[in-house]
Amino acid sequence: MKRYIFFRILRSLISIILVTTVAYAMIFTLVPRNSIFIGDTTYSRLKGDPDKRTNYENTVYRKLGYIDFIQLDDIAQRITGKTEGTEFDAIMEGRDEVAIQKWEKENRGDGWEIYQLPVAKTYYATREIPVIQRVLRFYANIIDIDHPWKVNDPDNPDLPRYIRFENTPEAGFTLTGSGTQHKYLLYFNSSFPFIHQNIIHLNLGISYPTFQSRGVMDVIFSGQGKTDSREITFETGKTEVSSINIYSRQYQQTAQIDRLQRGRFKDNYTLTTNNYQDPSMAQISLSMGVIALIITYVIGLSAAVFMARHKGRWGDRIGVIIVTVLISVPSLAFIYLFRFIGNTVFGLPADFPVLGGQDIRSYILPTVILGLLSVSGLVIWVRRYMIDQASADYVHFARAKGLSEREISNNHILKNAMIPIVNQIPGAVILSIAGATITETVFAAPGMGKMLPDAIKAYNNSMVIGLVFIFTTLSIISVLLGDILMTIIDPRISLSVKKGAH
Repeated sequence: MKRYIFFRILRSLISIILVTTVAYAMIFTLVPRNSIFIGDTTYSRLKGDPDKRTNYENTVYRKLGYIDFIQLDDIAQRITGKTEGTEFDAIMEGRDEVAIQKWEKENRGDGWEIYQLPVAKTYYATREIPVIQRVLRFYANIIDIDHPWKVNDPDNPDLPRYIRFENTPEAGFTLTGSGTQHKYLLYFNSSFPFIHQNIIHLNLGISYPTFQSRGVMDVIFSGQGKTDSREITFETGKTEVSSINIYSRQYQQTAQIDRLQRGRFKDNYTLTTNNYQDPSMAQISLSMGVIALIITYVIGLSAAVFMARHKGRWGDRIGVIIVTVLISVPSLAFIYLFRFIGNTVFGLPADFPVLGGQDIRSYILPTVILGLLSVSGLVIWVRRYMIDQASADYVHFARAKGLSEREISNNHILKNAMIPIVNQIPGAVILSIAGATITETVFAAPGMGKMLPDAIKAYNNSMVIGLVFIFTTLSIISVLLGDILMTIIDPRISLSVKKGAH
């Protein structure tokens, strides 16, 4: 068992890397890089200022890993080794072009090329990053671990560096760091899952052009909608109504801290994010997916068992007709029909944003519809399996022993049928975080279901790669958990491969 799990995890890691690498190579080579600016309004507004547009364009390419980009001050610093002085000023003022040309010649072997801005004629340099190198950088930076030597602030040389447990009025009992990027490395609050950590982060790149260049993981797992303001008393004693998430405090360079931040905090951990009224995209999709899964199995298993026990009778015939109709009706028509019924008959919101993610009524229609969409497939599979098993030898033996049909059905046939069903449950639960594209689109639910197609349409390449990585990882984990759970349900199943078996 242990050996199986070890090699299964090893194969899973290889599979994740292969799938993500292939997707990365295809997207960053086959999709023209200038396509990323199609939906960028800032880039469009800079059309009348060629210099700013060029700098903006190269800055974006650098953030997304296409190129290395340095401006004139960086070039001057690399040539002179200084940030000021006569030689440095001569390069900055354009009086020493020979030094720039010499630097380009010396560094051309590393891929650096010198260019000039269209109007100001100021020099800048770029270097193309090969796809292989980009992929290696992606994996090298994918896990970010916070530690007391993470921060380097020249204006704060005496910064204490430690990790210790503290109990503060504003944050409660926390594992607090100094010199770390995040102040609260481990904390507890009333938000699910109640225990939170900022020690290890998954870095999947920057979302662009959508979601305001935020981190991919931040977009997926942070709250959304309107900010949620409440009364907060900061560590300086100042009290105000604010949407600040006090647990999100990160280190900010001394030179960048403003007066407002100094009035709230006693140290440099002044960067914060906001609390939002609506859950994250992942939480919305997971909530609807898990509840829909419960609906599917409760209705599907009950109906399948009933129909199998009454095979050929009116109950079974009517059930078969209903299931056949449900399978024949296109999913989109099914969704719109039940959406209309739920809205007109029961007064439930037809669109998720009407009441928002904080109102449970927003979830009812999409969740119920999502559950009902999968019922027919489960009913057909379980019914067919139970009918086939009814003619097995162990069933005849059970009848010979005098067991009733109900006992045979519950204790033997259904028990065997549950083994492959249980195998699929972890996958269905974990993959529910991926959302349901059609259902979430129809109800305008801000979940993960439509993120991948939206990211593809917006040429948000980093988001596409991040989602491919997440979905691949979830798929592989779900298969592993399904196999393990199957052995728990039926100890006769062994995942070990015995040598010497013929």
